[in-house]
Amino acid sequence: MENLLGLLRVRVKRGVNLAVRDVRSSDPYVVVKMANQKLKTRVVKKDVNPEWNEDLTLSVADPNLPVKLTVYDHDLFSKDDPMGDAEFDVRPFVEALRMNLSGLPDGSIITKVQPSRSNCLAEESNVIWKNGQVVQDMCLRLRNVECGEVELQLQWINLPGSRGL
Repeated sequence: MENLLGLLRVRVKRGVNLAVRDVRSSDPYVVVKMANQKLKTRVVKKDVNPEWNEDLTLSVADPNLPVKLTVYDHDLFSKDDPMGDAEFDVRPFVEALRMNLSGLPDGSIITKVQPSRSNCLAEESNVIWKNGQVVQDMCLRLRNVECGEVELQLQWINLPGSRGL
């Protein structure tokens, strides 16, 4: 507990134009990994544009580690098929959390992260001050697949007894 910085809440919002892995559709779910933690969303049946709106909470000890995300197609009688993967860096988000932001107007952009070859962002991602907390919305383009994106939102949870930021 003493080496934890806090908790990262990853809201897996939705998938957009995911790959078809069954006859006409897919039964997608998302697996999120950081260090030795692995969490997953529920399966959405027969939908290549699924709405999950699920919160997955990771314990963060080292913000230099990337968060990895993989989308799978759930199959009953065979191994689940991969439908692409992505990863993202939490450092810009953690750096924004370390700033003294009290008194900032709601909706203020703290920092912008541009899409590049070294990240999986499909578009610019803004870290913003919203309702008294730092949030980051991002859209990740999936790799190793013909198409698909996943939309996420990051939030931070301070943990009593952790070393904090």
